[in-house]
Parts: sequence; C-alpha cells; structure tokens
Amino acid sequence: MTQQPPREHALPFDSLYRHGFARVAVAVPPVRVADPAFNAEQTLVLARRAAAEHAVLTVFPELGLSSYTADDLFHQDALDDAVGLALEQIVAESAAIDTVLVVGAPVRAQGRLFNCGIVIQQGTVLGAVPKSYLPNYREFYEKRQYAAAREALDNHIDIAGQRVPFGDDLLFTAADVPGFVFHLEICEDGWVPLPPSGFAALAGATVLVNLSASNVVIGKADYRRELCASHSARYMAAYLYSAAGHGESTTDMAWDGQALVCENGNVLAEGERFADHPHLVTADLDLQRLAADRLRMTSFADNVHDHRERLARFRRIETRLPVPTQTVTLEREIPRFPYVPADPAVRNERCAEVHRIQVEGLSTRLAATGSQHVVIGVSGGLDSTVALIVAAKTMDRLGLPRSNVLAYTMPGFGTSSRTLEDARRLMHAVGATAHEIDIRPSAMQMLRDLNHPAAEGVPQYDVTYENVQAGERTSHLFRLANMHHALVIGTGDLSELALGWCTFGVGDHMAHYSVNASVPKTLIKYLVAWTIDTEGLGPEAGEVLKSVLTTEISPELIPGDGDAPAQSSEATVGPYELQDFHLYHLLRYGDRPSRIAYLARHAWSDNTRGRWPDLVPADQRHEYDLPTIKHWLAEFLRRFIQTSQFKRSTLPNAPKVGSGGSLSPRGDWRAPSDAVATAWLDELARNVPDA
Repeated sequence: MTQQPPREHALPFDSLYRHGFARVAVAVPPVRVADPAFNAEQTLVLARRAAAEHAVLTVFPELGLSSYTADDLFHQDALDDAVGLALEQIVAESAAIDTVLVVGAPVRAQGRLFNCGIVIQQGTVLGAVPKSYLPNYREFYEKRQYAAAREALDNHIDIAGQRVPFGDDLLFTAADVPGFVFHLEICEDGWVPLPPSGFAALAGATVLVNLSASNVVIGKADYRRELCASHSARYMAAYLYSAAGHGESTTDMAWDGQALVCENGNVLAEGERFADHPHLVTADLDLQRLAADRLRMTSFADNVHDHRERLARFRRIETRLPVPTQTVTLEREIPRFPYVPADPAVRNERCAEVHRIQVEGLSTRLAATGSQHVVIGVSGGLDSTVALIVAAKTMDRLGLPRSNVLAYTMPGFGTSSRTLEDARRLMHAVGATAHEIDIRPSAMQMLRDLNHPAAEGVPQYDVTYENVQAGERTSHLFRLANMHHALVIGTGDLSELALGWCTFGVGDHMAHYSVNASVPKTLIKYLVAWTIDTEGLGPEAGEVLKSVLTTEISPELIPGDGDAPAQSSEATVGPYELQDFHLYHLLRYGDRPSRIAYLARHAWSDNTRGRWPDLVPADQRHEYDLPTIKHWLAEFLRRFIQTSQFKRSTLPNAPKVGSGGSLSPRGDWRAPSDAVATAWLDELARNVPDA
C-alpha cells in the first residue's frame, strides 16, 4: 500500500492529484418510475457536471436507470428492453465524459434477473457487480424479482454489446492514481454483519461504493450516516453512498436521496435530502492518509492473512482514471492547527481530556512511588504554567494539599521582570509552596570554573552560557527533590522535543516524570486558555494566565532590557504554529516533504480561507507563502530527522495524550540517533518550487 506518486512532474504542484488526493462525486438524479430513457438523460446531466468538477468517479443510486420501485414491472420485457437501450446510450455518450460512472440497473443474464452496479468508463463497460444480499422482510421483497450474486453461473455477461466481468468479486484498480482501488456493493450488502466491502477492503480496496435505494423513516438518515462512517473507520477506507430520491414511487414508502462521502470515520460531504432537483456532492479523498494508516496497523495485515483464501478469489480490473492534467485545487479543508479543533465545544472537550490524562498519569506515578510531594520549576512561560496546573489538580485528586507542590522560580541572566512577576503570582494563586532561588551566583561560579569569557564580563552569549543556566536550574530541582522526598516534574512539550529545543541531560530535558511531553506548543496555549475559561484555578490565577498567554515564547537565557524576554524561540526554530503542522503530518502519516509543503500552503497561505480557533485574534492570523514554508520545513526536517533524536531516545516517562503521536522511545516513536535528513531535504528541494 505504500505509494509513489506517478508522473511527479507531469502534474502541476498545485494539483490535488499530484499529492495523494482524488476527487469523487455522489449523484442523486430525479427519476421516473419505469422510464429508463428519462432516467438515462438525468444520469448523463449529472455525469457531465461531475466531470466538469474534475471528479474521476461518480456514483449513482441503486436501480437508478429503471427506478427501484418498479416492483413486478421488472419482469416485463418492455422495461428490460428499455433498460438495455438506456445502458447503450450511457455507454456511448460516456466516451466524451471524463469521469468513471457507476450506475444501477436490472440486468437479465443466465435466465435470471440481477440487481447490478455497472462501471462505465469512456465507452467501455469495465464490469458489473450483482447484489449479494436481497432483503425480504418488512417493506422489502426483492427475492420476488431478483437472484443474488451467489446464484450466478458465469463470471462474464453481455452488456451494451460488450462481454464484461460479472460478480461480487471485482476490484477496479486505477493504474494512474496510486492507492485508488474501488469496489461495489449494493444497499443491503452494507447492512449485513460481514459486508462484501469488508473483504474487499482486506483485498486492497480503498474506495468502497454503495449504490442504494433505502426508503426513509424517522431516524434512518442518522443511522445510515453512522453506518457509512463506521464502515469507513473500520476498513480504513472511503465509503461513497448514493440513495434513491425524488421520483421513486411513494405508494407505500418515501425517499430522501441521501448522498454521503465518508473517510476513515469522518463525513466529508453530504448532499441535500428530500431535494426535488438533481444534486451532486463532491469530496477530495486523501488516499495517502488511508495508505499510511493501513501500513502502520499490523493487525489489518493479520486480518488479511486470516481471510487470504477468500481474498485470493478477487479479480482485479485495471484501468486509468481520467485525471485532469491541469491544476485542480484542493477543496477539502486542511486544519491549520491539527492538534487544536477549531470548534470551541470540541476544543474544550479535547482540552479537558488532555488535562485528565495528564493528571491521571502524574497521580498514578505518585501513588506508585509513595511520594506525596512534587518539585517543579516555574518560569512564567506556557509550559511550566500547564505543568503547575496539572500538579495542583493532581494534589486535589489525591486528597493532598496543594502546598505539597513545591514550586521554585529561578531567575537567571535573561529573566525578564514580566515573567518573574507572573511566576511569583501564579505560584501563589494556585496554592503551591512558593520559593525563589537566584541561580546567577552559582551559574557565574560555573562560568568561572569553565574559564568562560562571560565570567569576566565579556558579552559572549553562546550555547555554553545558555546551558550553564539551564543545567543549574535542573540540578537545583533534583537536589531539592532529594531533600523533600519528591518527584521532579518535567515541563517541556512535544514541539520542543521534535525540534531538539531543550538542554540535554542535566537541563530541561530531564525529570522524574513529565506531563507535557506529548502535548504540542499550539495545544499548550489552549490548555491555558481553557483553564481561564473554566475558572479552573479561580479568578486570581486567571489574570496571571492571561499575561502568560500573551508573553513572547523565549528560553530567557540572554540578558535583555529587563521588561520583556530578549530572545525569541520562534526566530530560531520557526513559528510553532507552522512547525506543529509539519510535525503532525510527518509523525502521524509519514508524509513526504513535498506533500507536507502542499498541505501547509493550502492551510496557511490565505488567512481568510477556512476556520480559525476563536481564541486567535484577527491581528495574529498569520499567512505563510510557499518559500517561507519551504524554509521552515527544511529547518524542521534537519532538526527532527538528523540532529535531535538522541535527546528523545532518553526521555523520562510521560503519558501519551493524542493520536497525533508522542516521541517517547517506549510509547510511540523509535528512530536512530545517527540518521541523516538527506532523503527528506532532497525530496523537498526537488519537488517544491521556490515560488
């Protein structure tokens, strides 16, 4: 399932088809009962619309050429002849339509009548798939008219003058769109305990198609939606669903024409229900994401092995999809903040869940060690603020006083008056036992021991100068923990670990237990904001937290003017909002750099497109052009792949909080410390334009 992009330079960089996406359509035309000529014309109208919108596959409802509700008319020769003529018309006119059509029709073959999905591409019938499971209960009586797929006597039939593959074992494989393999099932097939699409997915299908009729009753639309979404999640696939709509007979049933496109548990698109006009929905499938998930899920491969005899019987029909050679702009929204939901309600739920995981992790560790105290360094910055909140809430959970949180602020050479004051106020507001240790004397002694020029007043602010301070802070914390039989709580976050932006060993890299290690910087901000919104620590703490949120992110290791941090972390390692985006797509899906750059430009190049989290002020809604993205992505790749893995290989314990990944060498990420980033940087340079 690994993918190599075809014709890498034949398609424009801006085209979605170059980066593992494919556009599909689900169509619901109005029908007339038992009027194939009218129904064929309506089908062709929507097929041309789908082609104009650059969809390579378009799906229509079950028995859409005849109508589903023809009942015993299906056994009439006149209707059968009219369906044959309608199919011939569609096949002929499809030669000038650049989309693969999947239409539903009754087909007489082998002395039986089959309810079929028929795949047509540019004048050729690629195959016909009969329905496997015929409902014969409540309002359905399909066995009265149809034979099931298992009753077929031959694996080929004649349609529109062509001899075509026939059966429920057909996989249609796109040679020119890696990872695009589609399979058909029909209505009831998707409702049985072991649907045909499940076996098809194990055999390699990534796009599962359901041509449906499915009358509507109260609550059924919600159930269908959940069913399609759950199929797509279980099979790590896309699921396309088209149900019969306006024009079907309402003698005893009603029809809503539900159209759905789902992918890996999410509804990408849904059409208008109860429409009295033709409607078409399109969605851009992320085939590369599906391939990445299947590649990593070893139990998926085990399931394939267990059913290998049945899967080996699938027949593969290779075709080439009508992929547009011009730019096709991605219409799918790519979240700017993949770790932070834009919807406030969902975001608050996410923050609450992350907080609970952090508290659960720390409280369990304290209980296991018998410790009742924690030691934490508080800088007045985002990371230590979140860690302090977690420590305080952990004491609440364990029924211990918050004074058991031994909090220390340790001003150094670069500490600003703002962060120092925020640290003091915050320690007091949460009820921790607050202390202050000036590390400058001990840091200066070490600089003298090292014969560093800064000990003589020379403004040489190099890495040694910075790390002496970071090391002094951590050394104090560990010795304080020894004195008080406590655990040192690490405060560093996922983004810093990814970029190697921490001092190794006796520095902020080390602790007895970390609580933020799999929480990215962008989410750290929202955990602070969530605490303010929920008044989790009271109004006094809320005021301090607002100040922390608006402070420049800085290690504060170089002297400044005293009022604000003199250093900017983001000036060195890149904007965290952009680097978190890069991290997510590399860590979660293993995307190649050119695809990450493409997605980043789609998400970040226009601040008026797509949703923003409501807590981002209008003047901080940044844009990044492709050269800027390429520059910071290269910096990220060098740091992540090549220079900082050795720090991650020796991380202290910390709870994993999200599916976006963690960098623990035990819980998620295992990588060599000696790797080079050449392959990633070369791919970026070769396949991403400079403008």
